[in-house]
Amino acid sequence: MKKLGLVIAAAFAAVLLTAATDDPSDQLPNKVQEQRAEDLFEQFRCVVCQNESIGASEADIAHDMRMLVRQQISAGKTDADIKNYMYARYGPFILLKPRLTPATAILWGGPFLIVLVGLGFLVLRRRRSAPLETDLSPEELAALKALETETKDVGPA
Repeated sequence: MKKLGLVIAAAFAAVLLTAATDDPSDQLPNKVQEQRAEDLFEQFRCVVCQNESIGASEADIAHDMRMLVRQQISAGKTDADIKNYMYARYGPFILLKPRLTPATAILWGGPFLIVLVGLGFLVLRRRRSAPLETDLSPEELAALKALETETKDVGPA
C-alpha cells in the first residue's frame, strides 16, 4: 500500500514538473542552445500569470514567448539582444528582475527617502521647540536659575 502511494506521488510530481514543457518538436536541436533558452525563460515574466516565469507557465502566450526566444537564439542573437527585444516588445514588466531606471530607483529608494526626510523634520522641530538659554536676557536667566534652585529645594511632592 505504501509503494502505491509513493508511485502515485512520484507520478503526480512528474506531471507537475513537466506541465509547462513544450512539445519536443518545439525544442532546439542543439542541447546547448536549448539550455540557454531555458535559462532565459526563467528571466521573463508571463504576461498572463504575472508572477510566474514563461518557463513555468502553461499559458498560450507563454508558449508563444518561449518560441520567440528560441527563434532569436536560432537567429544567433545574444542573451542581451534577446532581453532587449523582449523588453522593447512587452515593456519593462516582462523582466522578472527589473532594470535600474529612474522610475525603478524612485520606487525602491522612495520609501527610504521619505523616512530620512521625516527624521530630519523631527530633528529640526525638536531643535526649534527647545528653549535656548542664550536667547534670554540676564534678568530672565537669573529668574530661571532661581526657579531651578527652588524646585531642587522643594523636591518631588
